[in-house]
Amino acid sequence: MFRLVTLAIALVLSGWSLPAAAEVKMAFHSFNGSVLFGRYPHTFVRLSGTMQDGTKVEENYGFTAKKVTTAILNGPVEHDIQVENASYIQKTNVHFTVTLTDAQVGKVRATMRKWRDAPGKYYDLDTRNCIHFVGAMAQIAGLKVDYPKNMLRRPKKWLNHIAAQNPQLGAKRIR
Repeated sequence: MFRLVTLAIALVLSGWSLPAAAEVKMAFHSFNGSVLFGRYPHTFVRLSGTMQDGTKVEENYGFTAKKVTTAILNGPVEHDIQVENASYIQKTNVHFTVTLTDAQVGKVRATMRKWRDAPGKYYDLDTRNCIHFVGAMAQIAGLKVDYPKNMLRRPKKWLNHIAAQNPQLGAKRIR
């Protein structure tokens, strides 16, 4: 028994450790934005972690209009999936994070591709914007989601609302 305890202590002290558990987290971000200073308010999701097979995951997606012009005020326009760079992500609000199964990661990716590859003009400011896209991702994670009309152009307010509807997240309101 003494030898086993001694061996265990030696292994811990030598830096030996068990492999990290597979886990992918999905974080829900908002960007305050400004119509006058470049980027509009926006929301997106970021996935990070490791799949069960050891594959590393580090990706993010947000749904947007391909070209931000006044045409978005008049109905559907061409759409795109926007991938954010690290410096932009650092400027955003992280509202809450959930853990996904590998199957849920697959559904998130499939949903992103469905939105990205939809034919025609798929982005609509009132019925299919970044909030609706992130809401679809939240539903995959099992969260309660709705889309109050007064929040459809206010991503931070909407994510605070979703956090309040899902108290199990333990998320704090972001001001």
